[in-house]
Amino acid sequence: MELTDQDIELLNSKIGLKKLLGTKPLDIPKALKATKYEVKLRKLQEKLIGLQERVIQNNEKIVILFEGRDSAGKGGAIRRMTARLNPRHFRIIALPKPSIEEKGQWYFQRYVNHLPNPGEIIFFDRSWYNRAVVEPAMKFCTEKQYQEFMMQVNSFEKMFTDSGIKLIKLYFSITKDEQARRFEELRTDSLKKWKLSPVDLRAHELWDEFTKYKKEMFAKTDTEQCPWKIIEANKKTKARIEAIEYVLEQTNSAE
Repeated sequence: MELTDQDIELLNSKIGLKKLLGTKPLDIPKALKATKYEVKLRKLQEKLIGLQERVIQNNEKIVILFEGRDSAGKGGAIRRMTARLNPRHFRIIALPKPSIEEKGQWYFQRYVNHLPNPGEIIFFDRSWYNRAVVEPAMKFCTEKQYQEFMMQVNSFEKMFTDSGIKLIKLYFSITKDEQARRFEELRTDSLKKWKLSPVDLRAHELWDEFTKYKKEMFAKTDTEQCPWKIIEANKKTKARIEAIEYVLEQTNSAE
């Protein structure tokens, strides 16, 4: 591999040396690739800090949804996006199964309770769109409940975005083979196998059913006011960079 002067400078940096020494056996191309990713990520994280400062100063309100199949990399992307932010001014929302009380409420109510206060960014690790794909595919909701959701969701989003909340919708897309590979990695990793549940495995078996509902979700809810951004996520590092860049672009923070 022929290295440029810039490549050598990167590898001699603190980040580069750490990546280089962390590859066993020594793998210069791999270390250089990891260094470039880390440098790019840090620059974008600095811009995210600037975005958060502006949000706080101007009492802005932002909601970022992370959707996608199991093991698509949503959680990892959220961690990179929030790693350098002031924890007092953002929240990560990953709601458990609804309680009996919540099941009796208007479907969107449990999510309304977590919408941002002025000066706050909210990251939803899955969202109300559970009812667009996961619930109907897994038969966790009735056909009537699904149809009601699909009729109401655009109006729901329009109501709160009209009130001044900025909504950014990200969908992390992976292939069936990549999901299977990631599931196998989890299954054989003693420190991560707890992440793999019978529901995850069932979802993989129902791949085509999930795809049908996913396509319907995009067809009905990819609106001009609240569009979807599909992130090709087979490669996690590339997906994380693309997601952050899109958020910065949508919030006029890219420069």
